This record gives sequence, C-alpha cells and structure tokens, in this order.
Amino acid sequence: MDPRPNYITPAGYAALSSEYAALLGDERPKLVEVISWAAGNGDRSENGDYIYGRKKLREIDRRLGWLAKRMKAAQVIDPAAQPDRTRVWFGATVTIADDDDNQRILTLVGDDETDAGTGRIGWSAPLARALRGAAVGEVRRVALPAGEKEYEVVALSYPTA
Repeated sequence: MDPRPNYITPAGYAALSSEYAALLGDERPKLVEVISWAAGNGDRSENGDYIYGRKKLREIDRRLGWLAKRMKAAQVIDPAAQPDRTRVWFGATVTIADDDDNQRILTLVGDDETDAGTGRIGWSAPLARALRGAAVGEVRRVALPAGEKEYEVVALSYPTA
C-alpha cells in the first residue's frame, strides 16, 4: 500500500465516482450482452466480437478495480476549508514567476485529477512539493529534468466556500 495519503478535492472524487458508476452501470452490462450474443454464434476462436469483447471487458474490470482502490484510499479535502490561507497547501491556486519574470498559474490538486494543460498539478509533483508551505514573496528551488530552477510565489488564493 502506498504510504502517502491520496488527497483529492471533492470535485475530483465526484469525477472518479462518476466514472466508476458509468463503467459499472452502463458500459460493462452492454459489453456483457454483446459477449453473450457473440458466444452464442458458435466458434469463438475466430469470432471477432467475442475476442474483442472479452479483451475490452478485461480492460473495464481493470479500470474498475483501480478506481475502487483509489476511491477507498482517498482523503477528500475541501480547499475552501483550508485553515492557513497564507501559505501554499493542498488546493491552493498559486502564481509563480521564474528568473525571467515568466509567470504561471498553478493549482495544487490530488494526483488523480492532474491536468497540466489547465495548470492543475498533482500534490506529489516535484514543483508542488517545492511550493508546499511557501508564502507570497518566498523563492523556492525545484529540481526539474532540465535542471534546477527557482520560482517566486507572486500570488496565492484559495476557493471560497
């Protein structure tokens, strides 16, 4: 078992739960029906619907198992209820600037809800680990694959309840 907590926002948990319900309640039953129909057509060794259906069913079952494990280990934390809003903690939206004054806006979210394209980085990502506990005006150094880089925390906010 992973010793690190699986922090997740309420919206992230709802997304995992929704995907689980859709797979279990909609996609899997339809696929089982197709597999049953294909199995009734005779020779299964050359039956593409049967072979593909079984493969797809294994993928769905594997995903359902992973989702169930992640939801069981999840610790839902509401960023709006963060007690210390003066420092970067889980759920914070942070504006950082590098040495060249290039600014980026990042939100620290659970590892299961990351989306780099929208600036949502996982809580255990190197940049997020470097920013943890930082206040506005502090400079943090992070080891990235391209080398070490320093970032200054320019702004910090949390969602309101």
